[in-house]
Amino acid sequence: MKRLVTLLLVLIMALSLAACGGNKDEAKDLTVAETLLKDFEERAESEDVQTIADGLLANEVIQFMGGSMSVEPGFLTGFGEYEVKGFSEGVMFSPMIGTIPFVGYVFDLEEGVDADEFIASLEENADLRWNICTEAEEMVSGKKGDKVFFVMSPKSFEQAE
Repeated sequence: MKRLVTLLLVLIMALSLAACGGNKDEAKDLTVAETLLKDFEERAESEDVQTIADGLLANEVIQFMGGSMSVEPGFLTGFGEYEVKGFSEGVMFSPMIGTIPFVGYVFDLEEGVDADEFIASLEENADLRWNICTEAEEMVSGKKGDKVFFVMSPKSFEQAE
């Protein structure tokens, strides 16, 4: 009888450990840029690019004091000698401190501009090491309708322990 109770207790404990281990929060598995892309996708249909950029800066994944500003077609931070064209309205959002390897953009494309081609040209010409002191770990881009999202950033802002 004792063996049966012991076996039953061991089985219950094993099942409870497996149940706890399986409850991973999907949001914790996303990188900074992936989290912001999801946020962009939720906002893109109902907000203008300035409101989207400001909302992204307010996302809890952002661990810095940031700001946003309108940009015109031409030379943009992170793209070296490449002139970014094909958008009617654009907003850059970034940290106030230049040593953080993060820069993001939200673009409203001009009529007739193919979003996939626009994104491909951004990815092809982006420089993860645009910032002299640091280097971004990833670039993530996406689209929703005529709006395009593009970010170069670290994968996380967590400090190594």
